[in-house]
Amino acid sequence: MPKRLFPFIAMAAYVAAQTPPADIMPLMQEIVQGLGVQCEYCHSAPRGSGQPEPKKDIARQMIAMTRDINARVQASTGKPAAQTAQVKCITCHHGVPIPRQLSEILMQTLREKGAAAAAAQYRDLREHFYGRAAYDFGEDTLVGVAQPLAAGRPEDAIALLKLNLEFYPQSAKTYGAIGFAYTRKLDDPTAITYYEKAVELDPSNGVIRGQLEQLKMYQRKR
Repeated sequence: MPKRLFPFIAMAAYVAAQTPPADIMPLMQEIVQGLGVQCEYCHSAPRGSGQPEPKKDIARQMIAMTRDINARVQASTGKPAAQTAQVKCITCHHGVPIPRQLSEILMQTLREKGAAAAAAQYRDLREHFYGRAAYDFGEDTLVGVAQPLAAGRPEDAIALLKLNLEFYPQSAKTYGAIGFAYTRKLDDPTAITYYEKAVELDPSNGVIRGQLEQLKMYQRKR
């Protein structure tokens, strides 16, 4: 073999060693899309450095897990693989690296950093992920986070609920939840204002209407 071919053969061998097999490429693309990341998320060390890349180990375990689940589904249904629902990265991750509910993320931030940080985080996540399958930015999410706070931390609850009104200005349940939070602050006149707005938006809501009537009755007796 001519010596001048050796460099080209060596280069081809190097490229082949560095390039993933063809059947791996679709799987890697599935991970990228499913987790909303780029290749560097797992391939974090410089190529050839030998440095640890823990996310690659996790990815291998997750790949093995999904293959096992899909095999179990196929076995339990008795259907061929082409006819069974396939568990993929996107099934759990919905386009985010760590598949947690938005309410869980906000509650952790509330505990560790307070309501202002949670509100800023909500805005940031909404800006980047709204309209995708990642998080539930629906009307009920912030209401669900704020309601348990109302009894002990009404100011924080009110801050989150008013944030919700920016995106859902016609949300009767949000107005009602703010009304309840103001009762915990012993500010009944403001609470009545929010309850009345809630009833105006949703006259059929018997729960909010009942809370409003009870509060007004209490005020008349004072």
